[in-house]
Amino acid sequence: MRMYCGECGIEFQVPDHFYRERLQTGKGWHCPNGHSRAFKESEADRFRRERDVARQQLARVEQERASAEATVRKLKKRAAAGTCPCCQRTFSNMGLHMRKQHPEFVANNVVKLKAERT
Repeated sequence: MRMYCGECGIEFQVPDHFYRERLQTGKGWHCPNGHSRAFKESEADRFRRERDVARQQLARVEQERASAEATVRKLKKRAAAGTCPCCQRTFSNMGLHMRKQHPEFVANNVVKLKAERT
C-alpha cells in the first residue's frame, strides 16, 4: 500500500496486512523520517458510531410513533364524548356540527369507504 506522510510529504509503502491492521485497530505508526502517523478513526469505531446513530434514530421514530398513537387515542376518546377536534366544544350531534361548521376538516380527514364508479 502506497502512503504519504502528511508532515514531510515522503512517499513510502507498507504491506497490505499492516495497513488493514492499523485501519481496523486505530494504532499508530511512523513514517521513514520518524513522524508519528495514525488513522483518526478505526473501522471498528466508525461501525460503532454508525450503529449508535442508527439506534438513536430508531428510538426517535418509535417515540414519535408512540406520541402519534397517544394523540389519536386522545382524539378518538374526545370525539366519542362529543368534543369537536377543531373548536374544542361539546355537541350532541357531532356529525351535523362537523359538516356545517368544519367542512374542510371533514373533506380532508374522512376516508372514503367505497370507490366512486365512473
